[in-house]
Amino acid sequence: MKRSEINGAIRRMEQMLGDYRFALPPFLHWTPEQWKTAGHEYDEIRDNMLGWDVTDYGMGKYAELGIALITLRNGNVKNKKYTKTYAEKIIMIEEGQVSPMHFHWSKMEDIINRGGGNLVFRLYNATKDGAMADTDVEINRDGRRYTVKAGEDILIKPGESLTFYPYYYHEFIVEPGTGSVLIGEVSMCNDDNTDNRFLEQYPRFPKIEEDEAPYRLLCTEYPPAA
Repeated sequence: MKRSEINGAIRRMEQMLGDYRFALPPFLHWTPEQWKTAGHEYDEIRDNMLGWDVTDYGMGKYAELGIALITLRNGNVKNKKYTKTYAEKIIMIEEGQVSPMHFHWSKMEDIINRGGGNLVFRLYNATKDGAMADTDVEINRDGRRYTVKAGEDILIKPGESLTFYPYYYHEFIVEPGTGSVLIGEVSMCNDDNTDNRFLEQYPRFPKIEEDEAPYRLLCTEYPPAA
């Protein structure tokens, strides 16, 4: 993925967050130069991968396969220093993009349409070995519990949400013609290195082609503490 694509996605997301008056913590506005002077008091950000995250899943087709997101808070199941049991993200998905089919081995999460267009989800149950099952899926949607056929389209409008338990395969897109969506995610601790199971084996983070200077550092790029 080109750095210019990453920079552009971050700027578009900043604009969208501004339009929705969603304020960000100060560190999310830092330049790469500011990160060079950040001491150990910011280790929670580094250790728990808080911050900007733009991915094309290694496929080089960000406009079709990819999302931009921010991890705002997170615990760490592998480090007892951090005792938070929860995480929060804010996500931008643009029309034409897909967040590909995946589930989490351990994490339970709520995905919330915070505004913009409509989201279309497709869900499947997963077997214990990670295969996709063709069985009815139980839906938990804003206090309503019901069942749908595997792979059936589920339309989520602004303000609505879905709950995903471990072993729930899910992918989502923007309903064509409705515009980009701002998504909230409230979940158990997030571990993007080991807890994601993609149906097709995509890498979670992109390889970056440095065609211009970085505008913001991604959560995988922080320098060691000053």
